[in-house]
Formats: sequence, structure tokens, C-alpha cells
Amino acid sequence: MHFQTRESNRPMADRLSNDSEREADGPQPRGLDVPHRERPNNPGTLPSRSGGLLKLVTTELKAHAPFTLLGTLTGAIIMVAVVSAHVPRNASVTLFWSLHPLHVLLSALVTSAMFTLHGRRSLWRTIVVGYVGSVGIATLSDCIIPYVGEILVNLPHRGIHLGFVEMWWLVNPLAAAGILLGYCWPHTRLTHAGHVLLSTWASLFHMTMAMGGGLGVGEYVALTVFLFLAVWVPCCTSDIVFPLLFVKKPSHVSC
Repeated sequence: MHFQTRESNRPMADRLSNDSEREADGPQPRGLDVPHRERPNNPGTLPSRSGGLLKLVTTELKAHAPFTLLGTLTGAIIMVAVVSAHVPRNASVTLFWSLHPLHVLLSALVTSAMFTLHGRRSLWRTIVVGYVGSVGIATLSDCIIPYVGEILVNLPHRGIHLGFVEMWWLVNPLAAAGILLGYCWPHTRLTHAGHVLLSTWASLFHMTMAMGGGLGVGEYVALTVFLFLAVWVPCCTSDIVFPLLFVKKPSHVSC
């Protein structure tokens, strides 16, 4: 008598796929069918889409917090020096409009390189991911979050200053150059450190050009906190998490 098992009813493609997965994971004990969800995860890979990305975000934020804190301390020192020396507001304006476009350039390079390294190589997809991940998140980091801090502290010359609109002729071409470079030369290890520092200083000078006089201790503390947040979350999101949202199976991440 022939008994038809549940395994025999399954399509051949599914059975071959499962067999391949078992072989890739190494030999299994005879008579035991180890479910897919119970197999040990390979270190350095993402076990699931949502859980893997959440773990990736947490890991990367922890890893980059010390360096971001160091950059924030340099920004706080520069802020005190600018206020104490009564540096003209025009100097902050010039420095912001120099650093923000450079930040966009490096952000586009790192984001595009990360997507190229871990995703399917496609120029058009890289352009979309690179532009949104650089211009969009750099604007959040350099302009929007500092502006929120300026509102809370009630700085007299506060403004949002959207670079891709106000200086579209500079910011957008630099974003395009960064995307092309990241696509053709996909390296991220050195450029991420420069990206963090540029973001710190761009956010800083966005705040200092909104100032109109001296600050109290509480205002310095509040602006320093916003400076840290403006760099910590957006920069790690732009460089690492955002491009991997568009990759089907992101593997080991190192930058």
C-alpha cells in the first residue's frame, strides 16, 4: 500500500529549495527536520526584514554614538568661541553654505556606495536612493532639526534654510557627483567619519547664524543636545539603514 505524505504533495521547487537551504546550513541529524525559523542565524547577517533592520539600527547607533559625541563636543567648543569672540553672523552664513553642500556630497557618496555594495547594481535605482538618502536626510540633519532647536531656544535669526531650494545650483549637482562616485567607487569606511564631522559643523553653523547675542548655560546645553541628535540619528540612517531598506537580502555591514 502506498501512503502519500505531506512532503510528497509539496511542489518539487519548494522541496529542492528546502534541501538547498539545509545543505547550506551544514549536515542535519537524520530523522530530524529542523524548521527554518529555528536554524541558527549566521553572524553578520540580518535574520529577518523588520527584526534585522531594528537590530542593525540599534547596533550602528551604539557604535557611532562615541564618535558623534566627540564631534558634538568640538561643535560645542566652536559655538562658545563664536559667541565669546562676537564673530559676525556673516561668517556663520558663509561656513554653513560651504559645509552643507559638502555634507550632501559625502552623504550621497556613502549612501550610493552602501546601496551598490549590498543591492542589485542599477544606476537608476542608485540615483533615486542616493538622492533621497543624501539631500533628504542631510536637510533633516543640517536644517530641520537645528531649526527646531532654534525655535525652542527662541534665537532671533532662526530660519530653516533648505539648501536644495535656496542653493539648488550647487547642492543638487554635488549630490549627483556623489551618487556617481559612490556607484563607480563603492567604498564607505573612510568617508563616513568625514560625513559625521561635516554634518556636525554644518548643523552648528546653522544654529550660530540664527544667534543674535549671548547665550545662557541652559541655552548652550539645549543647543548641544540638538546638535548631537541632528548628527547621530540622521547620519547613521542615511549611510547605513536607508540604503539597506531597498536591498532584498542585506548581508554583513561594515563602514
